[in-house]
Amino acid sequence: MTEGNFVDYVKIHVTSGKGGKGSTHLRREKFVPKGGPDGGDGGRGGHIILKANKNRWTLYHLKFKRHYNAGHGMAGGKQTSTGANGEDVYIEVPLGTAVKNTDTGELLQELMEHGDELIIAHGGKGGRGNAHFKSATRQTPRYAQPGLEGEEGNFTLEMKVLADVGLVGFPNAGKSTLLSVLTAAKPKIANYEFTTLKPNLGIVEYRDYQTFVMADIPGIIEGAAEGKGLGHYFLRHIERNSTLLFLIPADADDIRKQYDILVDELRRYNPELLDKERLVAISKSDMLDEELKTEMNEELDRDFEGIPYLFISSVAQQGLQELKDKLWEMLNTSEV
Repeated sequence: MTEGNFVDYVKIHVTSGKGGKGSTHLRREKFVPKGGPDGGDGGRGGHIILKANKNRWTLYHLKFKRHYNAGHGMAGGKQTSTGANGEDVYIEVPLGTAVKNTDTGELLQELMEHGDELIIAHGGKGGRGNAHFKSATRQTPRYAQPGLEGEEGNFTLEMKVLADVGLVGFPNAGKSTLLSVLTAAKPKIANYEFTTLKPNLGIVEYRDYQTFVMADIPGIIEGAAEGKGLGHYFLRHIERNSTLLFLIPADADDIRKQYDILVDELRRYNPELLDKERLVAISKSDMLDEELKTEMNEELDRDFEGIPYLFISSVAQQGLQELKDKLWEMLNTSEV
């Protein structure tokens, strides 16, 4: 999937159908004198319905169609026949889509399970036919109700990637390389910042044919929560991850400082992100000899007291099984 095909944010305008009008028909049949009113009700207008589909991965299919209109209800008929309902319009969205009212900013619902539905615009109610209005004193009413208008509104759809582990780090920390080594994903990798322009998902194979999903989030820089860099566009995807894997290169000037900056950006975006399980991986550790690792261990034990960390190298395939073991342990511990 190319960057242009990854769409995780769209705005749509919807209009539901108008209800059908009630009938004012009067019964006229041979041998039935004074048949009286028998007008039926109008059908309801069509709804606009969002439906979660596990086979959808992005909102790309909604990129070029922003306006949706449902069908109108049909008018009622004779013999108290109810008019047909207007045709409903279903809009498929991927799992993990949050639906907001664009005008008010209110979060309506998050569609998490396959088949979940949300009516965002109800069809107008059909009008009642004249058969409802007959009485002892008004035996031939020649009026019926018109159908009600449908609803109209603007909605924002935000997709949040569903993954067990989210990779968090500065640009060029080696997140895409790690994802390509642990999974079958093929993210674009190059030696410059902001190579990754969209979240990439991969399935990590673990022991006994068990798996978990890992997401590579575009690099976060200081000030991302205020809109700097690219990562701020994708911070919402981290909300769905149960465990956050902080990736910091071994050649960083100050490993703890980089970690603090990343944590602070998450806190400023959404303080609830700090409640998630965290693991720090020191990447590119193949550049370190054993003596330097020992020195760094003493320093990191002080800096990361209470926070698990380990050394890995995606290129040299070092520490990867240990990383998978630790992530699997954290994922299954957090589910209990």
